[in-house]
Amino acid sequence: MAPSNRSIAEADFRSDTGTTPTPLMMAAMQRASHGDDVYGEDPDTNALQERVAKMCGKPAGLFMVSGTMGNQVCLRTHLHQPPHSILCDFRAHVYAFEAGGLATLSQAMVTPVHPANKLHMTVEDVRANLILGTDIHTAPTKVISLENTLGGTIMPIEEIAKISELAKRFGIKMHLDGARIWNASAETGVPLSEYGQYFDSMSLCLSKGIGAPVGTVIVGETDFIKKAEWFRKQVGGGIRQAGLLAAAADAGLNEVFPARLKETHDTTKKLAKDFEAMGLTFQLPVHTNFIFLDLFKAKIIPEVLIAEGKKLGINVTGARIAIHHQTSPEAIEKLKLAVQNSIAISRDYQGSRSSAGTMQYGMYEKVVDEE
Repeated sequence: MAPSNRSIAEADFRSDTGTTPTPLMMAAMQRASHGDDVYGEDPDTNALQERVAKMCGKPAGLFMVSGTMGNQVCLRTHLHQPPHSILCDFRAHVYAFEAGGLATLSQAMVTPVHPANKLHMTVEDVRANLILGTDIHTAPTKVISLENTLGGTIMPIEEIAKISELAKRFGIKMHLDGARIWNASAETGVPLSEYGQYFDSMSLCLSKGIGAPVGTVIVGETDFIKKAEWFRKQVGGGIRQAGLLAAAADAGLNEVFPARLKETHDTTKKLAKDFEAMGLTFQLPVHTNFIFLDLFKAKIIPEVLIAEGKKLGINVTGARIAIHHQTSPEAIEKLKLAVQNSIAISRDYQGSRSSAGTMQYGMYEKVVDEE
């Protein structure tokens, strides 16, 4: 898959956040409106908010600086007086990788769930972990937060529907960390609006697969978004000339979603087959644009893979491989060579040790999404 433009991102496998603005995005920024978004007066920002909200079947949207801000503002907006708790996957970004925001901003307890199928939460997982009733020793569940995709895997919409039905039964709000819901939609063909019907709020990041330099849009009911504006301002998210960023994000949507995203998935799956041909296995199924190599089974030392990548001019963090719309075919060939070299080097190194068990493999086995 040819990159959209020559970019430093073409050899960066660390994350799909590594993309750089394309010529179309830069041109859009030059034409952008210069209104003040804090006063709601910027046409390009308003248009982007309306566009994303409409795509999700929601009446209103709000531009955010980042996915983390989008998630935290949404969850804070749903919550009122403690005690309260949020139920989510134990790997969820809102819980594990947002600097303790739920505790700091929302005074919320978290119920981290380990899915029984080791892939995604089911309604049975949720039902077993809900905190209901009036026991004063507990913090009742007020929000269920799902993430799609998580580790590149797609949560089936059928399961989302079941969880949403359960939540409504108990008056519990539903939030979607949709940082990569674009990928899920592009791969499955399920419209964003079909996902949106099951959630009270959604946070859709534009700086990952879409490739915008900055930005996320949260969507929900009009009253919800009006309240979220207060919390956005409180955490420093009010931007004056936001149109420069909104215009780039809008151009990214036009350029990348859905066809280019689907191409990245096809490229990722082909790469996964090449890795399988080398005898490698994965920690998670390859559904979209991420591969999580099982380095432990392959007996590859993560630091060796990182070093071999640097020798060949590519950036890799270890087990997690991310493909995006600017990844070049040449870089993919270098990545495969780095993996092959790492297998041989790691084998030789471990053979020189008295016990392979003395190797320090680090924390790569824990599947995470550190963006």
